[in-house]
Amino acid sequence: MSKPLFKGFEGVSSKAWKQKIQADLKGADYNDTLIWKTNEGIDVKPFYHSDEFETLAETSTSKATEWKICQTIEVIDTKEANAKAINAIERGAESILFLINSEDISIKDLLQNIDLETISIEIKYCFLSNLNEELQPKANYHTDIIGNLAKTGNWYNNLTDDHSKFEAIVKATNQFSIDLSLYQNAGANIVQQLAYSLAHANEYLNHLDKILSSEAKQSLLVTFNVAVGSNYFFEISKLRALRSLWATIASEYHVNTDCKIIATPSKRNKTIYDYNVNMLRTTTECMSAVLGGANVVSNAPYDSLYHNPNEFGERIARNQLLVLKSESYFDKVNNPTDGAYYIESLTEQLAEKALDLFKDIEANGGFLHQLKEGIIQRKIKESAAKEQDGFNAENIILLGTNRHPNPADKMKDELEISPFLKIEKRKTLIEPIIEKRLSEELEINRLNEE
Repeated sequence: MSKPLFKGFEGVSSKAWKQKIQADLKGADYNDTLIWKTNEGIDVKPFYHSDEFETLAETSTSKATEWKICQTIEVIDTKEANAKAINAIERGAESILFLINSEDISIKDLLQNIDLETISIEIKYCFLSNLNEELQPKANYHTDIIGNLAKTGNWYNNLTDDHSKFEAIVKATNQFSIDLSLYQNAGANIVQQLAYSLAHANEYLNHLDKILSSEAKQSLLVTFNVAVGSNYFFEISKLRALRSLWATIASEYHVNTDCKIIATPSKRNKTIYDYNVNMLRTTTECMSAVLGGANVVSNAPYDSLYHNPNEFGERIARNQLLVLKSESYFDKVNNPTDGAYYIESLTEQLAEKALDLFKDIEANGGFLHQLKEGIIQRKIKESAAKEQDGFNAENIILLGTNRHPNPADKMKDELEISPFLKIEKRKTLIEPIIEKRLSEELEINRLNEE
């Protein structure tokens, strides 16, 4: 067909669309009826139009064709973890994230018989390692001392020692990571997640600015570990905004403006009752991660809240990602959300609001100062409480839990591990940021009634 489609139709402006919608509402108020007001302070409109943009958005730098399926493995025994990793790779994993809990673990033995040319390796120590062993140059090392302070309330050792070891690790690896999943899982809204991760990263950049050479800065690898929630289009926009914000701050320090994003589903909306629904939640969250530009996606097993790691749950989680990649064509198009007016608008608004909040944090002492003063914790708790009220009032729905529960569903004998917040009394330097699921109180009450 040589003739352009729709050439005979005149364009319709956003004003004309709004007038038509207003007429169809038959007197109902447009703003009250069709505008959705979010916790991020964004008013979501019923439609978006090209004439609302002064300029076209820039093309994204991420490549959806290159995202990798990741398997997360907690390392207790080196030999067992290595065998598990090899098995996962044979079954479709393209990346392995090792969570290491002991200094006795040999990285060389852990990576034995793994093709490091084709498999991306992420190594996250659950302590502050000296990295005395010879570093594997093809592995990515995750070091986040401020993230540990925020989560536990304490440094690994103390401020001076932690920063000294952090500096040595960065010099040796030329990489560090930011864990902003903590903020999402604790109930922070998306603007807060972005602003806090930016301020979090800024603390490191300030510290490293005079330490790293110009050459090292240009090749510095910064990884963001992100938890993805169920607000589909907002989560896509969150990852896009994160890349944009990182490029903005990185350019000020003359460091590499590209970053790596490792995404995993949120814990906040997962449930123990009607647990199979968790598979639907994690599927849409992984879809948001891919479309938003995550480099690596590590899915969470549907039963990870209450079961110990098991082959069936991990296989299903991995297969969800394989279906997205091999059967749903989520690796065929780069930047598939570019040019979508709704997503472009959300990305821009989230980035602007997060940048404003970041500037406010910096103007009032910086991220570490506000952590020590409890300001960050208070703001997150306020956001979490607002979300919890929405869940309790059934404005936020978790099917099978606060809407359409199955009264015959019994879970008391299924709990291999506790899915609930544990309060341990200990001395901390600051108030820790606490992760908590929306359905915990409701689930406790149901368990008590079984």
